[in-house]
Amino acid sequence: KDFLQNSSCKVYAAPFDVRLPEADEDEHSASNVVQPDILVICDEKKLDKKGCVGAPDLIVEILSTSTASKDHVKKRYLYEKHGVKEYWLIHPMERTATLYALKENKFEFKGIFDDKAELQSTVFPDFKIEFSKILTSMKEVKEALAEYEQSESYYHTGY
Repeated sequence: KDFLQNSSCKVYAAPFDVRLPEADEDEHSASNVVQPDILVICDEKKLDKKGCVGAPDLIVEILSTSTASKDHVKKRYLYEKHGVKEYWLIHPMERTATLYALKENKFEFKGIFDDKAELQSTVFPDFKIEFSKILTSMKEVKEALAEYEQSESYYHTGY
């Protein structure tokens, strides 16, 4: 988010709908609706009140046991087909990141990286981040969420 601060690109996080219409569909009838964990959109014309219509520039999925297969196979195919420029899969338990970049309408495998690697975007060539910092941030967010879920305010619905 800090990296994109002075650009037209914006970072969004789930829950945030991304509609990827097929050739015979419009944005209102899109059968492909996904909620990536993190996404970057540089074309504000893709944004509407319901989220995003069309491919974001960068999508990051945080894998869990229940979603890993879907993220690796189904979503990767869907994102490639609809022109997502870059796709990162973060596997916090294995401490690995798998990166893909769109080249000639096909995802090119950029590699699997361990927690000692520096991850570099192809869409934003000046963007580099130590993978260990991503994992540390995820741990802090997870701990804060667990603490919040244990608090009384989590159980207060306001109704």
